[in-house]
Amino acid sequence: MNRIKTDVCIIGAGSGGLSIAAGASQMGASVVLLEGHKMGGDCLNYGCVPSKALIAAGKQAYAMANTGDLGVTAVKPKVDYAAAKDHVRKVIETIEPVDSQERFEGFGVNVIREFGKFISKTEVQAGDTIIEARRFIVATGSGPFVPPIPGLDDVDVYTNENIFDLRERPDHLIVVGGGPIGMEMAQAHLRLGSKVTVIEGAKAMGKDDPEMAAVVLDKLRAEGVEIIEEAQAEKVTGKDGKVTVHTPKGDFTGSHLLMAVGRKVNVEKLDLDAAGVKWGRGGVEVGTNLRSVTNKKVYAVGDAAGGLQFTHVAGYHAGVVIRSMLFGLPSKQRTDHIPWATYTDPELAQVGLTEAQAQAKFGGQLEVVRFPYHENDRAIAEGKTTGLIKVMIVKGKPVGASIAGAMAGELIGMWAMAIANKMKMSQIAATVLPYPTVSEINKRAAGAYFTPRLFESSKVKAIVGFVQRWLP
Repeated sequence: MNRIKTDVCIIGAGSGGLSIAAGASQMGASVVLLEGHKMGGDCLNYGCVPSKALIAAGKQAYAMANTGDLGVTAVKPKVDYAAAKDHVRKVIETIEPVDSQERFEGFGVNVIREFGKFISKTEVQAGDTIIEARRFIVATGSGPFVPPIPGLDDVDVYTNENIFDLRERPDHLIVVGGGPIGMEMAQAHLRLGSKVTVIEGAKAMGKDDPEMAAVVLDKLRAEGVEIIEEAQAEKVTGKDGKVTVHTPKGDFTGSHLLMAVGRKVNVEKLDLDAAGVKWGRGGVEVGTNLRSVTNKKVYAVGDAAGGLQFTHVAGYHAGVVIRSMLFGLPSKQRTDHIPWATYTDPELAQVGLTEAQAQAKFGGQLEVVRFPYHENDRAIAEGKTTGLIKVMIVKGKPVGASIAGAMAGELIGMWAMAIANKMKMSQIAATVLPYPTVSEINKRAAGAYFTPRLFESSKVKAIVGFVQRWLP
């Protein structure tokens, strides 16, 4: 066995692990990074990047066939599904060097391409190497959860880990799971020429604000996605390009089956018990400082730390850990300012509390303002008037924002910044934005908050009347 002593040992080369490795090594710490599979983790290889590339292909096909009233004749696009997958692969290959082993070795990181597991409270073994470290970072991410539905073992099952390798377009894609991944892939495949049925055991997009989810679901149904809700998959039968999902609401047959019912954290193979690290199905049990509650030498970031499962959360966790681990400063995570987006068309984005959550927490203190896309000049000009923004406000400060509509994932950034920095609605309203832009929706929502205070206030009118009567 080879033995290495280091300051920091990171298990997993996804977003969180790579961010910590780059920061720690460049600031003077010795770093060992373990990765037994692909550099870049799930996001680069199976998640965020390939899914958005495939969505882009579907979006282009849809735009060609649906030109609206812009004076451009629609045409039937010729979709080459395999070529769309080539686009996905090219996008991954373009980004790969940023996450490559060579780049991180250039930072001074000792990259070992082996899976790691704990053998003691201070040691991890990776292949024929034992690493002793002052601090360990569990950054192993998550993978697709495939539930034990009877019959699944007898059919070909696709998940986000292999759907992007499929070269032949599914004639009829059955998607089990109506969450963000399921709905994104459903719309992308429909636009690329597949028939699509989504089967959801509860409510489609059930974790989102119902008013906002309805905007997205109505559009998907209008395009032709069949969405079956309250239909728990009971068993699966079939083979050779014909698979049937049996539910209480009937049987649904298609050519391909995509499971998109959730994620499971990748910690079971780490032998965390050997390190005295408390863990469960949700990942490593950590405090707000992201340190293990039972072994202070161990941190967990991203999906492995439980909580919100987003790539940008892993990157945020990296900053929290670096502050504590390298500088010995108190550092805690917070979640109230974390945004997320679902990249359907229209998009859906959220930061902070939903309306229901804010109502439950603040009751009568809560004010909710709305502004529709169809009153935004740029949205009108581009024919993208479906959607709205909704902002939850308490004592003049936003505590949550929900957006459903074009570019919602881009627009949510202003509200994430506002909540992160405890800004007031007056600061949003005072921001000058270029005209005409869709981003004016944010400013108009802030204006909607002040409208009754300015135009329906007897006090304001009395002051204006006094000024107009007595001041020269």
